[in-house]
Amino acid sequence: MMQGFHRRSFLAGLAGLGLAAPAHAQVARARPPLPLVVLDPGHGGADPGAIGPGGTQEKRITLPLALELKRLLEQGGRCRVAMTRTRDVFVPLARRVELAREREAALLLSIHADAMPAGQGNGLRGASVYTLAETATDPLAAALARRENLADRAGGLRLPSVSPEVQRILLSLMRQETRAGSERLARLTVNALDGDVPLLNQPLRRAQFVVLKAPDVPSALVECGFLSNPAEEALLRRPEHRARIAGALAEAVHGFLGRRVAA
Repeated sequence: MMQGFHRRSFLAGLAGLGLAAPAHAQVARARPPLPLVVLDPGHGGADPGAIGPGGTQEKRITLPLALELKRLLEQGGRCRVAMTRTRDVFVPLARRVELAREREAALLLSIHADAMPAGQGNGLRGASVYTLAETATDPLAAALARRENLADRAGGLRLPSVSPEVQRILLSLMRQETRAGSERLARLTVNALDGDVPLLNQPLRRAQFVVLKAPDVPSALVECGFLSNPAEEALLRRPEHRARIAGALAEAVHGFLGRRVAA
């Protein structure tokens, strides 16, 4: 269960270090802060992302959708919300991941809108949800990851001062826990979208997305539809359709976090 996941205490507990908490931390333990959800509106600034046949830029779909999702989540009172960008600026992929890791987020949800190259599969439509995998589930997933990934780097965890063998064990356990959380988040997201939003065939997919590579933050990437499909491009331009997507994503996030509410 990922709720209440805290990287430092997780590592310390596994290593048997028994780190002592300062006196002022007693109150924090009695009333822990609400979990933090990081929303990542894809692209921005000089990077418009996908562009539909009607000229719709992906970055202009993802930001208002993420802002609506932020509003719904904060209204629900079950979590705090941070965003990787709140305006039309470029944010490197590595920085998006770092923000979630630095703040020890409970989850990272990256929001995008897909597109196929001109003349290739422009009839494709429907939302899909991705988690990280070394091998993509299919050529479409692999191609999408290649288009989205602008940069990559190895994330450096600050592991406890233990032997390299113990560090490898700790990192392996953390990755397993994170992967399980990511898969759970993705399943909840697909289930929440189903019925409210058209879904791509086999909507739960896996690929090597840089933004999903945090080893200690459960992460999923949502493709809200295909801008390359003229009908879906028109849908994604409509605030009411984006609101339906945001409502479904809020339901998935609440399901992941459980019934924890503000005291």
